[in-house]
Amino acid sequence: MFLPALAEIRFGCGLSPDLPTKDSVEAILQKLDGPDHMAAAYPIDDFNSLWPHLFAFKSLRRKRRKARGTEAYEELNDQFKSMRKKSRFTRVRWFGQVILRHSQTEDGFRERLALFWGDHFTAQGKGGLLQLMGAPYVETAIRPYVSGRFGDLLISAVTHPLMLHYLDQSASIGPGSPMAQKSRRSKGLNENLAREVMELHTLGVGGPYSQKDVRQLAELFTGLSYNAKNGFQFRPNQAEPGKETVLGTQYGGDPARLEPIHAVLHDLAEHPATADHIARKLVVHFVEDNPDPALIEHVAARFRDTKGDLAQVYAALLEHPAAWQPELRNVKPPLDFVASACRALAVHPEKLKRSAPKTLAKGLMTPLIMMGQRWEHPNGPDGWPEQDAAWITPQGLAARIRWAMLAPQQLVTRLPPPEQFVETSLGEFADGRVRFAARAAETQSEAIGLVLSSPAFQRR
Repeated sequence: MFLPALAEIRFGCGLSPDLPTKDSVEAILQKLDGPDHMAAAYPIDDFNSLWPHLFAFKSLRRKRRKARGTEAYEELNDQFKSMRKKSRFTRVRWFGQVILRHSQTEDGFRERLALFWGDHFTAQGKGGLLQLMGAPYVETAIRPYVSGRFGDLLISAVTHPLMLHYLDQSASIGPGSPMAQKSRRSKGLNENLAREVMELHTLGVGGPYSQKDVRQLAELFTGLSYNAKNGFQFRPNQAEPGKETVLGTQYGGDPARLEPIHAVLHDLAEHPATADHIARKLVVHFVEDNPDPALIEHVAARFRDTKGDLAQVYAALLEHPAAWQPELRNVKPPLDFVASACRALAVHPEKLKRSAPKTLAKGLMTPLIMMGQRWEHPNGPDGWPEQDAAWITPQGLAARIRWAMLAPQQLVTRLPPPEQFVETSLGEFADGRVRFAARAAETQSEAIGLVLSSPAFQRR
């Protein structure tokens, strides 16, 4: 049964005293189908626009290294430090935009999906300024595709330069390629991207593929590359010539081209095992760790029937009764907790916009690390864990409580009346214990902190 408050808490960014709730599943899907207002209101740089900046930083770093021990070194070193500092401050600003989107949106499902798919297709920079480029990657490779076809999203993410960098794909050389034949140095095939595409992005762990399929896909992927000046490139001289067989189907040929790579990704995107894998992951993320098998099958069936039309897949998720069981079971990861708290507190946008980068980092980014989630830096390509137990740790809980007790006073000029805050932040999900805690607290700030740190607010 559809409940407006549950819709905002489970499938959106939480309740807000200033923003209306949806009155139907159709309203949620209509918002998702409409313009991306938050991306326009709180912009994050397009990854492709940053290539000149990345190239300039790489060039400056090279000049600085060559100038070591000379008179020119100090000036170059100052330029290098200044450029790196500005880039770090820009990253903090992007983080602020993410929080603003979550706290101000009337299209919370879109924000949640951007986080979900950004995590599903985890990619990180491993050095230089690339390690700061997670937000532009999601903005460019993920966000525009969240309600399109899964195959298009898969291609966008897998062939993005940050993904190729993260999984060392640009260093993968076809054993029979012209580059390998001409080189005297030993250059090898790298299977990282091929393995993660099958294991994490499409078919799932234990899916219907073999090591031979991984090897053949890795050979087909050779040629996918990028450079720091222009971005993505397909390099035929690096690619393995001839046909490759993946899951019984042949792809490629001679000369090597990009189109067969797109073809195999589309086929993997529409595979029945991919439908099962994606359906389960969506349901676990939005509903609970141990969901109703009937809900998973319903979502998977829609994925198969529509060949991965994500808008229809989401509709299947939202229309099933099992998605609306009223008990809040999933624990919010730290970013979702902090963002939903800012939303519940109705933090004014100008407060975050005017905050100095160091203040924003200290007040919002650093606490996430203490809660167990360093923004955009999960431990591996499988992203952040979905299991609630990963977030319910002594250190993580202590950090949440500490932040809940201290941060609200810094985020808003005037704290809301505690009993009113209970209603606007939790609605009908406020139980007797939360209401009592809000009434019995010695101070207003303590009352607000107790509501935010309560089990009712920590779950969705």
